[in-house]
Amino acid sequence: MNHENEEARGFRISDRRRFTHEGETRPADEASAPSKDEPASEDPRTRDASAARRADAGPQHGTRSVEVSFSTFVLGLSTQALLHLGEIPDPQTGATNRDLTAARQVIDILGVLKQKTVNNLEQAEEALLDSVLHDLRMAFVRLVRAGTPKEDT
Repeated sequence: MNHENEEARGFRISDRRRFTHEGETRPADEASAPSKDEPASEDPRTRDASAARRADAGPQHGTRSVEVSFSTFVLGLSTQALLHLGEIPDPQTGATNRDLTAARQVIDILGVLKQKTVNNLEQAEEALLDSVLHDLRMAFVRLVRAGTPKEDT
């Protein structure tokens, strides 16, 4: 190709987001329609299949969409810690495994989160974090005092 033609042509940006700048949903034909500069696909079935994949790009493998908040984040970390403590079975295998090193890391992460969010949490969020940390630390100490091996697989 001619180098001068490439420089003159530059590059093109196509906005294919499903929402406008104001947060409103774009009409389906506007979001999936090719721009004036973009050549239309030869085979409409390919274009339709691509649009269907984009529409189905939501949650995978039967998971539900959950609003992420500070509380759900803390509860997710506490669930990981409980999994490593062997308090709940692994949801994929159904087996109960114990990894105290990993559990301690997650508990320490929650502790750092508590330190870094001092005076920045709502009262309910702070109470949740305090309660989760207390319960996890007590469970960890109970297992260590009982002489549980570091890893049980």
